[in-house]
Amino acid sequence: MEIASKLHLVDWIILSVTLISIVSYGTYVTRKNKNVTDYIKGGSDSKWWTIGLSVMATQASAITFLSTPGQAFHSGMGFVQFYFGLPIAMIIICVVFIPIYHKLKVYTAYEFLEGRFDLKTRSLAAILFLIQRGLAAGITIFAPAIILSAVLGWDLLTLNIIIGFLVIIYTVSGGTKAVNVTQKQQMIIIFIGMLIAFFMIMSQLPENITFTNALEIAGASNKMEVLDFSFDLSNRYTVWTGVLGGTFLMLSYFGTDQSQVQRYLSGKSVRESQLGLIFNGLLKVPMQFFILLIGVMVFVFYQFNASPLNFNPTVNDAIASSKYVEEYQQLEAEHIQIENTKKAIFADGFQLIEKEQIQALNERDLAIKVASKAIVKKVDAAIEANDKDYVFIHFIINNLPRGLIGLLLAVILSAAMSSTASELNALASTTAIDLYKRNVKGEKSDAHYVKASKWFTLLWGIVAISIACIANLFENLIELVNIIGSIFYGNVLGIFLLAFFFKKVNGNAVFIAALITQVLICLIFYFGIYNLEAQGLDPIISYLWLNFIGCILVSFFSLLFVFKSINRQSKLTLVITSLAIFKITYDILNDVSLNIFHVVTLIILFFFLGFFNFDKTTINDK
Repeated sequence: MEIASKLHLVDWIILSVTLISIVSYGTYVTRKNKNVTDYIKGGSDSKWWTIGLSVMATQASAITFLSTPGQAFHSGMGFVQFYFGLPIAMIIICVVFIPIYHKLKVYTAYEFLEGRFDLKTRSLAAILFLIQRGLAAGITIFAPAIILSAVLGWDLLTLNIIIGFLVIIYTVSGGTKAVNVTQKQQMIIIFIGMLIAFFMIMSQLPENITFTNALEIAGASNKMEVLDFSFDLSNRYTVWTGVLGGTFLMLSYFGTDQSQVQRYLSGKSVRESQLGLIFNGLLKVPMQFFILLIGVMVFVFYQFNASPLNFNPTVNDAIASSKYVEEYQQLEAEHIQIENTKKAIFADGFQLIEKEQIQALNERDLAIKVASKAIVKKVDAAIEANDKDYVFIHFIINNLPRGLIGLLLAVILSAAMSSTASELNALASTTAIDLYKRNVKGEKSDAHYVKASKWFTLLWGIVAISIACIANLFENLIELVNIIGSIFYGNVLGIFLLAFFFKKVNGNAVFIAALITQVLICLIFYFGIYNLEAQGLDPIISYLWLNFIGCILVSFFSLLFVFKSINRQSKLTLVITSLAIFKITYDILNDVSLNIFHVVTLIILFFFLGFFNFDKTTINDK
């Protein structure tokens, strides 16, 4: 394959040495972990910077470094708004979640739920986590494998096994500490690689194009529109979506997902864990902004250099041997003509009066790309026509010097390994502690549970690789990761918020409410989103709001089941909430999209329900 041929021996050496060093280092420094505290909580001696980097690495999968630049290339900087709720969520978790987890000395987040409610509620939350995170682990392996398979020319099955096997080695060997230690090294490699990529892009722009000029050129194509204050919730990325929906999503992910909770449970103290999360909250948004900026600079680079009509090399191979090759080549010729016109405009510097002309050319080019994707689907419906995930890797392979290509590929694989390692570690810990240990008969030694955790890590590793190997049966894999999380996260977050703040709610009420909520969320997703999109229609709501809806519903049903025991103010608020939910449901069924008024109304009512039911003894007595 043409792209694979651009890799040189030095790239393979750097790539191999980097990955082998990470695996060997993680295995060596954690080889003496012998008890459950060392293996699952990393000895509870992690410093704040290790926690912060580990938390970031867990979230920053390979998809982040493949898709995010491509997202900015196509849609601009607006995606950064999705993370605006992260700092808010970090503060809430530091104030509420971390002190409780550390005070109870839990190994998993779900242990707390048994003490507060009962065993069945704890088991339900753990099982919901295992389902969604197990699926996500497989997709996390598959997503970078399918990209690297295209650019390296390797068999997809082989790459799935290699990535999974490398992660399993040090995760089984060292547990949480191995994950934390290696993630610190991986994040350093990632930061260095992304900085080098940025400066290499800038160095390859024409000499008369400064960074300011590059921003102006990007702005002419509306790539620098960072903030969108519109109240249209059908627009996925706005300030309000980030602040409201993003806060619920981040609270769910960082507060109740064991793959994240396990990172800061390894902290030496409450303060170290809190500082680690604050560090993540302060650095995450700028990091995402920078990665998006790299994508925008790649866009500017291709205003002066030829770019393919579709960045996915598989597309070009398929078209070349099809009967649609001439039709596709006509579109390519138009695309090249548009590129040459824009180069001529930018050659003497960009002028504001030329902005309308640039945007008209961009609209025409977009129409050409849409037409080309339609041809791709005619050739082979199984080929991924959406090429945004291939933009950055195409730039790396075709424009960076020897050695740097290997380093950037190491960045992508390091990100894949770090995220997958956290997931396998969390899956094994939850299985061992919340299901196996809680239900096994007789007293067992620490060594027994360490061995059990290792076997569960291996088992989940095999499950993840197996899911990755059949993942070609699914569509839109990158979006699928977020959809899976959104279907489950809101429900689990609601269970935890009820445990923290609603003393009158008991285990039976929460358990039944959680089951009803999970069924309703699945129905809402299927009939209100998936089924409509399959028919080419607009969904009733965006899947990103499923977190918010799940959290509200499980809280609403739980309080409804204990209606007699709550105070008068809560009963009145619950009645008003019932009317609001009926009204919102009526609006949505009558083609009125979920809007900001609906969301704010539910948030206010939910706040008052919490305020009227809050009792500090619920927390302090634990």
